[in-house]
Amino acid sequence: MIYGARAVMEAIDAGREIEKILIQTGLKSESVVELRQRAKQRNIPVQNVPVEKLRWLGSRNHQGVVCLLSAITYASLDHLVDEAYSAGREPFLLMLDRVTDVRNFGAIVRTAECAGVDGIVVPEKGSAPVTSDSMKTSAGALNHVPVCRENLRNALTFLQERGVRVIACTEKAEQSIYDDLGGGPMALLLGSEEDGISDDLLRRADVLVKIPMRGKINSLNVSVAAGIAIFEVLRQRGDAR
Repeated sequence: MIYGARAVMEAIDAGREIEKILIQTGLKSESVVELRQRAKQRNIPVQNVPVEKLRWLGSRNHQGVVCLLSAITYASLDHLVDEAYSAGREPFLLMLDRVTDVRNFGAIVRTAECAGVDGIVVPEKGSAPVTSDSMKTSAGALNHVPVCRENLRNALTFLQERGVRVIACTEKAEQSIYDDLGGGPMALLLGSEEDGISDDLLRRADVLVKIPMRGKINSLNVSVAAGIAIFEVLRQRGDAR
């Protein structure tokens, strides 16, 4: 963590990977206004929080600003896709919409690494922070799986333009994930148990599929659903990477 508006601005200018910036609610000093402007220019998430939250994070000298540094360096989505095609592979990516729980995120990354997924796309805002906790939960998989932080709507459109079909896994679907998905370059799109996938992304996805349920509870933990979906795609592709 980094504390104080000036120190955080220096981190931004130095190109440090920043997860998000927490600013004390109501703080409107000149340096804080400048910090907000720089964060907006770099698409860095900023969250207004009560002073108690900043104290809880462990510093009495926070000056109303705490910056959480990312545990990884984010990857470029276009680079990931180009790299897969250049290597003669059909890209296989994972997109996560509104998955905010660190433990779920870490578990998904671990599964993705085991399955040889080319990369994971998360939204610019509203996703689980990539911190030391998520690194631990992923059993170190975050060191090996590229993560891209993008506007998901733009990322979805970009992937489709590059020949990657987006398969949304949702309980709103009629088609089962065990039906023939057709193969080829693919991106699996999943959402949280609480909010699911946003309607806008669902409308833009190429195919909607569901995991059939036989019990009385009609939803799975998102990390479990991701594991089922990822390995079903691999099975259908005959992909033993």
